Amino acid sequence: MIQLSSAGKRYGHKLLFEGADWMITPRDRVGLVGANGTGKSTLMKILAGLETLDYGSISTAKGVSAGYLPQDGLTLSGRTVFAECMSVFSELRGLEQEMEDLTGRMSELDHSSQEYSQVAERYHRIEHEFRTRDGYAIEAQVGTVLSGLGFRKEDWNRQTEEFSGGWQMRLALAKLLLQRPNLLLLDEPTNHLDLEARNWLEEYLGDYPYAFVLISHDRYFLDVTINKIVEIWNKRIHLYSGNYEKYLGQKTQRLEQLEAAYRNQRERIEQLEVFINRFRYQATKAKQVQSRIKELERMERIELPEEEKTIHFSFPQPKPSGRIVAEFQGVAKAYGEKQVFSDVSFMIERGDRIALVGVNGAGKSTLIKLLAEQEPLSGGEYRLGHNAQPDYFAQDQYKELDPDARILDDLGGLSPRSTQTELRSLLGCFLFSADDVFKRIGVLSGGERNRYALLRMLLRPANFLLLDEPTNHLDMRAKDVLLKALTDYTGTVVFVSHDRYFIDKLATRVFEVGDGRVEVYPGNYEDYRWRKEGGAARLQEAVAFSAKTQPANGNAAAVAVESEDSKAKRLNPIKRKQMEERVRELEAEINRLEGAIAGCEASLQTFVSAEETQRITQELAARKVELQSRLAEWEGLGQALQT
Repeated sequence: MIQLSSAGKRYGHKLLFEGADWMITPRDRVGLVGANGTGKSTLMKILAGLETLDYGSISTAKGVSAGYLPQDGLTLSGRTVFAECMSVFSELRGLEQEMEDLTGRMSELDHSSQEYSQVAERYHRIEHEFRTRDGYAIEAQVGTVLSGLGFRKEDWNRQTEEFSGGWQMRLALAKLLLQRPNLLLLDEPTNHLDLEARNWLEEYLGDYPYAFVLISHDRYFLDVTINKIVEIWNKRIHLYSGNYEKYLGQKTQRLEQLEAAYRNQRERIEQLEVFINRFRYQATKAKQVQSRIKELERMERIELPEEEKTIHFSFPQPKPSGRIVAEFQGVAKAYGEKQVFSDVSFMIERGDRIALVGVNGAGKSTLIKLLAEQEPLSGGEYRLGHNAQPDYFAQDQYKELDPDARILDDLGGLSPRSTQTELRSLLGCFLFSADDVFKRIGVLSGGERNRYALLRMLLRPANFLLLDEPTNHLDMRAKDVLLKALTDYTGTVVFVSHDRYFIDKLATRVFEVGDGRVEVYPGNYEDYRWRKEGGAARLQEAVAFSAKTQPANGNAAAVAVESEDSKAKRLNPIKRKQMEERVRELEAEINRLEGAIAGCEASLQTFVSAEETQRITQELAARKVELQSRLAEWEGLGQALQT
């Protein structure tokens, strides 16, 4: 479809990449990754034809239609939401109009005339094309995509200019998906989507019949949508097969190989330089010296990239609160006639890490503001527990910062015991590097100030953190630092995030917000989805069935429950990988046990003594019991992995 050959691109004086060879085939599902500033978005624009290469060439096959979604900046106006999406089908609607005109003409013409035959033939050709291109289903397609991306039916007839920038980008994505180009180019498509819309987009891309390339900082989203990774690293483009999880392992191996090659080359260079310096002025060695000088000149030097170091930083822990941190009793909240919550009751305990989920507008941010006492209750009672100290991080937290303070000075004032090296390393994790650390807060963008505000909070945490979208504007590395800090944090956290991986790793409970209520679910987001999809009910049915059919065999019932649990629960890539590794371990153990059993049976054929026969018999029985246990576990995992 598209092929890059020896491609290179500069941004000003900075070389982004060079020598890039990459071919996109019709069914590719590619994740484009790399550190910030390496040129991912620039490469995406090159593929879309919006920018040109400085070196090399790009060739596009005939008939390729590329559809490009930038990170932001698109605005639409002048139509309703539904009409804007229908505009994608202007050609089909033209055919539909022509069909109507031809139908009118046929009703007026003599059926035996030559003109009628020509009009009828034209009508049948157009109608066949219209039907082949799903022209009769375009309105249904628009409704499906709009609903999937979170637009309510009452929004469909609103003017597009009434929507915020985030919703404008959703609408632009909807139009692109409806166009169905044979190459989708999506730059951070999940930035403006809530969890439900992300889940829908994952399934949509899973069924997409053509190729797509996407950039995303959402690890889970990449894992479930792509089958190739293209990384811009060390000013080169590197290709990996598999999803993001597999790429991480392959990249580690590639870096080890590069480091080994670098060491070998350095050793060779040192050997050559030692020989040259030793025999440079000896006439008898002149030919050998010149040969080695030429070898040095021809040698293409291997460069190791400046790899970002893993940060080991201990965030200060807060003073402990009481066991009960916060409690709602019959809480209600309304804005005028709009009722957001009614009769909501729950309890938050020390150490809870609670994820708030729900569609946009359900009240997640409102609930956090109520917990932070930023908004008054309309009814009911809210009690903070003993020694509970809430600290609230809003989506616009940057408004609370001193615009005249320099970043490094402001951070040093918060953490006087930290060295400048530690502070700069930590700032680097949150995407502030080099001279950025000397900038004044007032000149930072909204996203940069939000990142910095989050970092400030982590340096002096209270014991009850209330975080509204803390993962916004963070790349994967910064998210990992935040995740590690919150995982090690001994206080209590209530947070809103649209990052599946982040929620799955952090949450111990999920509060579903919607329809004026708050439903509480144990576990992380994966556990919540399993229960929502009926996993708990099916598990109870399996328990009841096992108890009826095999009341005396506890092990059989346990295996049945485990098997049903595995079938009911939808596996995410992380759990699937763990289960696949366990399957491999079990297969090795089963082979070992079968070998041990065969050895015992062979030993029993030769009598040595009564004691030895008894020992071998006992060992054989134990190995058979162990084998049955391993086989049962292996079979249960195998069934689960097939779902």
